[in-house]
Amino acid sequence: MSLVTIENMRVSYGAHTALQGVSLSIESGEIVTIVGPNGSGKTSLLRALIGAVRPESGRITQKPGLRIGYVPQKLHVDPTLPITVDRFLRLPGGVPRSACASALEKAGVPGLSNRQMSALSGGQFQRVLLARALINSPDLLLLDEATQGLDQPGSAAFYRRIEEVRRETGCAVLMISHELHVVMSASDRVICLNGHVCCEGTPEIVSSAPEYRALFGSGTGGALALYRHEHDHAHDENCGHAHNHDTKHTEAAE
Repeated sequence: MSLVTIENMRVSYGAHTALQGVSLSIESGEIVTIVGPNGSGKTSLLRALIGAVRPESGRITQKPGLRIGYVPQKLHVDPTLPITVDRFLRLPGGVPRSACASALEKAGVPGLSNRQMSALSGGQFQRVLLARALINSPDLLLLDEATQGLDQPGSAAFYRRIEEVRRETGCAVLMISHELHVVMSASDRVICLNGHVCCEGTPEIVSSAPEYRALFGSGTGGALALYRHEHDHAHDENCGHAHNHDTKHTEAAE
């Protein structure tokens, strides 16, 4: 049984439809990356999976007893708040210190327990958020552009750690990323989202698809050509399209 199956899901905020007709599944142990332009519904998809937003229609089916870990895009901690990493990880209570220490080790930052949250670097802060997501030994780890704000070496190191977590724990990973090298090197499957699933498949299949090339361009060296994709076209299972649309690009470097 799949860890999660989404069938014909629609998510709306008032009159605005964020997702329409989205169907996909996540299998045990795989790394799936979602790419797409700003406003394409990527975060809405993750919010639906964790129960933070209720789909207007469609169905989300989870494997019984599924444990989910979530690493948000950003989290603000008041710098004047005196809270250690250990105390942060134990919120709201009931988490043993041994579990916190083990999670920090899995996240690649052992020894941070007594550091103040306000004293952490950006990379350390994201590793602590990862540790918090790993405390309950999730079957599925969700990452919402978890490296936003990190430099390229820090980002690459973070995603190498994610691959190690998958290898060590066997958890599946569903991540939103705008980084080309992550899509090609760390993913078993790539999903291109733009309000609906435009394209899906292995990195090799997707990288040769017109939709993927519209997303990433060529010779970007790791930068993603963000685009607003207004279209009216038919899809086939190999991401081929009969195109009748306008594509607008703005370059966004890592």
